[in-house]
Amino acid sequence: MLLSNKAITSRDKDFAKWYTDVVTSAHLIEYSNVKGCTVFEPNGYAIWEKMQEVLDSMFKQSGHKNVYMPLLIPENLMKKEGELINGFAPEVAWVTIGGEKELDEKMCIRPTSETLFSDYYASKVKSYRDLPLKYNQWCSVMRWEKETRPFLRSREFLWQEGHTVHASKKEAEEETHNMLEIYKEFFENYLAIPVITGKKTEKEKFAGAEYTLTVEAQMYNGVSLQSATSHYFGQKFSKAYDIKFLNKENKLEYAYQTSWGCTTRMIGALIMVHSDDDGLVLPPKIAPNQVVIIPIGDSDEVKSLVNDTYNKLKNSGISLYIDDSESTPGFKFAEAEVNGIPIRIEIGTRDLEKGIITITRRDTKEKYQIDKDTDIITYVKDLMNTIQNDMYAKALKRREEKTYECTDIKEVEEIMNNNPGFVKAMWCGNPECELKMKEIKGTKSRCILENEKPISDKCVVCGREAHDLVVWGIQY
Repeated sequence: MLLSNKAITSRDKDFAKWYTDVVTSAHLIEYSNVKGCTVFEPNGYAIWEKMQEVLDSMFKQSGHKNVYMPLLIPENLMKKEGELINGFAPEVAWVTIGGEKELDEKMCIRPTSETLFSDYYASKVKSYRDLPLKYNQWCSVMRWEKETRPFLRSREFLWQEGHTVHASKKEAEEETHNMLEIYKEFFENYLAIPVITGKKTEKEKFAGAEYTLTVEAQMYNGVSLQSATSHYFGQKFSKAYDIKFLNKENKLEYAYQTSWGCTTRMIGALIMVHSDDDGLVLPPKIAPNQVVIIPIGDSDEVKSLVNDTYNKLKNSGISLYIDDSESTPGFKFAEAEVNGIPIRIEIGTRDLEKGIITITRRDTKEKYQIDKDTDIITYVKDLMNTIQNDMYAKALKRREEKTYECTDIKEVEEIMNNNPGFVKAMWCGNPECELKMKEIKGTKSRCILENEKPISDKCVVCGREAHDLVVWGIQY
């Protein structure tokens, strides 16, 4: 594929190079002179805005409100919860000078905001009547990553982080699981990405959490991507930050907390699951522009039908634009493809002479010629639903083809070295076996599957008795 003199490498030839080519060809991100950080170009930020719009609505429908916490966290606050500061220490960026004066206490640029929310909740929570508090913030965070890749890992990235506080363990755990289901619904129903959900192992859970639930997606090349997480904190942070309330028995009790989040790496997942050698492929439900109308010719009949079609679709809630630039039709087609516009409508003089218009779907490249008097609103909406469902089905089929069951570590090694994907295998619970598995191209536990039938009673690594069925994979 060639657009603006930039070729896209075949994904089957060099997946990493293909990914970078798609990102830059679709003008999603531009590299910056700030090491480890990138510029979100309009096309890339528009996808994030669409994700925000959908998720924010889902959060609010489930009773959450948006707030905003400070960017800087004093060192003393970070140190109050030992596991958290120890877990993030290698990635924390510190501010030590303000203006020309050295600070009395250094402050970190937030890598996450548990400390600030907990400090805030300590001043607000007094009685069970104050609870629950279910807050979320949209912001950027900074983590000093050594190796970066657009959307997947960067030093500054965009995300949302929910932080809630509850009067009971039961209510907090329900929140933890409910948020996992919201993420799962978003990935499968909007991003058309099938996901596996489950509990992280003790070694892989979030620093400071009692346990972590995770959303795991598989990319086209079989590599795993942790796509969202939901953490149950119990009373760990409330004890560290003194978040107490008078319960219904008029006794002081420590509150129960949760945290959950997802990031712009979801855009990376969209690219690596759906896109092809011609560029970006976006599911209609998350595409900033669902349709592009391309006029071919400038007759009055073409102009009239273009404007009429645009107005009908716009008024029915479909997002679209008219490409009336001076570029050639071929260039416009290629640009629509590389940018991942789900549906392209071509209205040209020759077709109108036959009483037809041409519609092309981005995901399969199929072309349809329909009568120019067709009910265009119904046709486009039906086609968008078909595209959305087909993209999910295609991704699910590939994931199933690249999901394996193994009872021997040699089988795992053979798969990860030659045709990586998700490996389901039993685990004894010993962290040493996790470390042994990591020797195979960095393979890690993705999550513990619950309510699934065990495939054996022996650990895939050591052969000892095992009860946990785990999904393993190479990760981004």
